[in-house]
Amino acid sequence: MPRVGPLVGEFFMNGDTACAEGAISAGCRFFAGYPITPATEVAERMSARLPEIDGIFVQMEDELASMNAILGASWAGVKAMTATSGPGFSLMMENLGLGVMLETPCVLANIQRAGPSTGLPTLVGQGDMMQARWGSHGCYSIIALSPSSPQECYQLTIKAFNLSEKYRLPVLIMSDEIVGHMSEKVVIPPPEDIEIFSRRKPTAVPEEYLPFEPDADLVPPMANAGEGYRFHVTGLTHDERGYPVMTAEAQDRLVRRLVQKIEQNKTDIIDIEEDGIDNAEVVVCSYGISARVSQFAVERARDEGIKVGMLRLVTVWPFPEETIRQISQRVKAFVVPEINYGQIALEVERCAGGAADTILVPNMGGSAHRPETIIDAIRGAVR
Repeated sequence: MPRVGPLVGEFFMNGDTACAEGAISAGCRFFAGYPITPATEVAERMSARLPEIDGIFVQMEDELASMNAILGASWAGVKAMTATSGPGFSLMMENLGLGVMLETPCVLANIQRAGPSTGLPTLVGQGDMMQARWGSHGCYSIIALSPSSPQECYQLTIKAFNLSEKYRLPVLIMSDEIVGHMSEKVVIPPPEDIEIFSRRKPTAVPEEYLPFEPDADLVPPMANAGEGYRFHVTGLTHDERGYPVMTAEAQDRLVRRLVQKIEQNKTDIIDIEEDGIDNAEVVVCSYGISARVSQFAVERARDEGIKVGMLRLVTVWPFPEETIRQISQRVKAFVVPEINYGQIALEVERCAGGAADTILVPNMGGSAHRPETIIDAIRGAVR
């Protein structure tokens, strides 16, 4: 089959396809997944494109195996990805935790649909946001990005791979059905114009290499299987060699590092967009397709003379706690539209700490908000 390589130019594509192309631009050469609406288009695109660039696509028997396969591929030195939605995301949670414990770079795209259970497979939801943070058991930190357009599906997939390689953990792309299925212009730059970050390799000789000994940023360099380094990989609590150590002291040392390698680097990881925050009396805080609808509502409210700002969460996890705390000292309220019955609104309320009200604008799923609903909430916040 002729080698095609990454695309370059302007294209009209949906968000799922753009996500796949972003993965390819980031250097992803292995995809394992299982079909599920509305994420199947990511897999379909990868199944067609990876053979053109000497990559591997595998349709697995289920989502558990899909997540496990990309962990193994990553340890073999390949940038790896999977995509799913709803029930499939739930099935991947155990091995997501394994990836966190093994400090394995990879990317998981969740094109959210309305739940619980089978729910509305073909229609939008944003009900997995807390599951993204807390879905696997135990204590850990996670990185989750939320695109609002096909262009961002492309760009944030590249960013997700860069963050996963830099900080050695699975990174989540929390998209949604509307963003995944909407088609818009997507600009794909030449490869030389794309910033790519690959995992830091060990400088120690193989005999002295400790696979989980961190550098100053708390992230260990990573050797690949087959490069002559000896290492042990286990989901059990382990020491710097990777060998199981069943003590509270080892647990404390390891888990603190897994959390702190993200928490102490939050300024590098967190990406938010602010619009009209400085003089605002009310701030609309949202993400994904809800943020896109909210921007229209904010503009209409401004036409009415309301001092309203917009805070869009590009990075949802780690949560921009300090930003919310600072804003809460000078506004009356946060308005939080999301396609669930209140998830990120709880984080906003927690960080505001009573200094400003938090007004949830819920939507149970199946469609995006009507702008009028958000405008009404903004009006109510300034009365």
